[in-house]
Amino acid sequence: MKSLSNKWTRAAIPALLIHCSIGTVYCWSTFKEAIATKIGMSTFAVGWAFSLAIFFLGMSAAFAGKMVEKDIHKSSLISCICFTLGMIGTGISIQFLTGWVALIAIFLCYGCIMGIGLGVGYLTPVKTLMLWFDKQKGLATGISIMGFGLAKAIATPLMELLQGKFGISWMFYILGAIYFVMMFIGHLILKKPEGWVEKDEKKDPFKFTDMFKDKVFLGIWLMFFINIHCGLALITYEKQLLNTAFAGMAILGAMISIIPSVTAAFNALGRIGYSTISDKLKERNTVYKIIFISSILITLIALIPFSITNGPKSIVYGIIVILLLVVVNLGYGGGFSTLPALLSERFGMKKISKIHGLSLSAWAVAGLTGNNMSEIILKLSGNKYDYILFATLGLYIISLIICITMVGKKANK
Repeated sequence: MKSLSNKWTRAAIPALLIHCSIGTVYCWSTFKEAIATKIGMSTFAVGWAFSLAIFFLGMSAAFAGKMVEKDIHKSSLISCICFTLGMIGTGISIQFLTGWVALIAIFLCYGCIMGIGLGVGYLTPVKTLMLWFDKQKGLATGISIMGFGLAKAIATPLMELLQGKFGISWMFYILGAIYFVMMFIGHLILKKPEGWVEKDEKKDPFKFTDMFKDKVFLGIWLMFFINIHCGLALITYEKQLLNTAFAGMAILGAMISIIPSVTAAFNALGRIGYSTISDKLKERNTVYKIIFISSILITLIALIPFSITNGPKSIVYGIIVILLLVVVNLGYGGGFSTLPALLSERFGMKKISKIHGLSLSAWAVAGLTGNNMSEIILKLSGNKYDYILFATLGLYIISLIICITMVGKKANK
């Protein structure tokens, strides 16, 4: 049996089982309209459930670091229970409640309870992976976090099938049961390497406030926040951007149904690709420079025809919009997977779960600001999508400056 205890069976496989389950939070656009129709509320009101889920994901991860460091089995079990309980509770809320009562219940189940399961589950396998893959930390975190991004591509067609055959509530019940089995198996087999023992410090010197006084950490937090904020501002409006680009064209229907799965695949590719590339570089921060420069360039290219005609209806422009979504998804995923390795490079492995968890609070804030920024811009501008591109362009430029000036290069040891 000892031969079965290796980095794949004890780290990679359980990480994928956990992350491929919780990553389905990004399938929100697949069923949000069905929820709104069923409970009799607007899609904008229902959309806050997703924002709350991301907020509680980031905040629970920020405060769960100490527990994860001490006991990964406790944290993986908590994640399994909270995530699946949140899904099943959402199904019950949709089936038996309506109006504001249903909405509040969905906020509690999908936003709060499931969000806590997301945050704890997201953080739990990361340090274990980096311990098993000591010389390939980027690859290790990329494997796990790729599962989070790939979940959307895998689950979207399944969700559509289940909705069509059994209805929206039973979709949540069935998936809740499936994900419970997957996450519980991951919980059972996840294990740190033999001989590794976490030091039990009675007086923990780690303080959240001290980290934000550190210029490097603050810079990492800010550029991570901006990358997620901009990503959500564009990714959550994929369908509308594609509608604008391909309006009046026969290809529209096929494009709208295929492209989200394609961009989800590139999101996953960015998670494994960028983090693996970082293992080959002398300085992992170079990956973020590549992400921001490529995002700036593609946004500029997309803005030129958009600004001239406010969205020309041509196949060429449609391709530009697709490329924009591909590049943004690549960078969005790559920013997540490269983060733990960059933090370990700057601050070491000793408190990595706590530091990584704290950095994920940027995700919590971006979950509230990213898609809502786009909503506000569209309302104020009369649905002009180029204004969203101008806003994200400015933020990508700021993040590149932060990346160069605040995060800089690792100090010589």
